[in-house]
Amino acid sequence: MTKIVELKPKSIPARLREAMRERTLVRVWREHLEPGSFTGYVAAVGQERFLLWALGDYIGFDGLFVLRYRDVTRLETPDHHADFLEKAVKLRGLMPELPITFPLDDLQQVLMAAAERAPATSIYVDTEAENEICYIGKLLGFEADGFTVQEVSPHAEWLREPSFFGWDEVSCISMNEPYALALCEVAGTPPALEKTSIDTRTKH
Repeated sequence: MTKIVELKPKSIPARLREAMRERTLVRVWREHLEPGSFTGYVAAVGQERFLLWALGDYIGFDGLFVLRYRDVTRLETPDHHADFLEKAVKLRGLMPELPITFPLDDLQQVLMAAAERAPATSIYVDTEAENEICYIGKLLGFEADGFTVQEVSPHAEWLREPSFFGWDEVSCISMNEPYALALCEVAGTPPALEKTSIDTRTKH
């Protein structure tokens, strides 16, 4: 008698780990947080998060994103347009740095590592509106229930008061996004803080 074994579908973390091993171009959706999607290569995996080397629509490096497995609502591996995209990446001479040694299991370590890689970190918050909100700034320090940053505004001006973010409200951390790098280039060296009170946030 033939025994039929029902194969369970692989979990999101398992599929992302496999994509990293095979260097597969993937597309990731987080539909309850944002309407769009990410395309890129899985650069590192942790217990709760993974690091994505993102490929922008303009076929260029779009930053490194630390994303949570639990936020992924759909995963396409390989990306439906992988053949075209991988040829375009090669023709443009892009060299994805893969895999990347990066701490993913502790948010404080994630922020410290991000601060070492870029002049400012993009912090995505999912507790303030229907969709995720982005703030950009330079890491200042840590507290028991969160951390502080010196923000740069959409007008490329450094704020002079620190902004506080709680650990539980952060859904994504990214570094070296072209937009954030351009803001820092225009804004220049951050000025000294004027006081230690926490100011309101400036979303992007």
